Amino acid sequence: MAERRIDTLLFEDDGKIPNNPTLPLLIYTQVLDGRTGEAKSIFDQNDWKNSWVGGVFGYHHYHSNTHEVLGVISGEALLQFGGEAGKQVKVTAGDTVVIPAGVGHKKIQSSNDFKVIGAYPGGSGFDLKTGKAEEREEAIQNIKVVPLPKADPLFGDDTIFTHWKED
Repeated sequence: MAERRIDTLLFEDDGKIPNNPTLPLLIYTQVLDGRTGEAKSIFDQNDWKNSWVGGVFGYHHYHSNTHEVLGVISGEALLQFGGEAGKQVKVTAGDTVVIPAGVGHKKIQSSNDFKVIGAYPGGSGFDLKTGKAEEREEAIQNIKVVPLPKADPLFGDDTIFTHWKED
């Protein structure tokens, strides 16, 4: 795998999307370096499972009960993280994004061949929240108790813990 260039983004609660108060979003730039076809097996061996292949929804959503990794396996896209007031990020094949529980994400635009593989620590199931008022209180409580993963989804080591620490 390529050099470990990891950018971080921390988002505040925007009133709709709670985001994560302590864990930043991690962007691993070109870390798959020509190994996009191996993304599933890399995630699996590092205990990020329950994987799927597809796109990213074109509306703001988040998961309150688990973290998520998205490995870009083809194409490119402009994604928005953190809700309406968040940040737009261009991702291309080879990039990987680790999304902490609670952080909103949405596809703004993409190439026709854009695909990601998604997975979750320990193979956990995931909920789908969209920022509705009635889901907020439960979601905030869920986010607070989501455990840290056992290992980094790409390297299987403690790389992720350079950026993610227990409160």
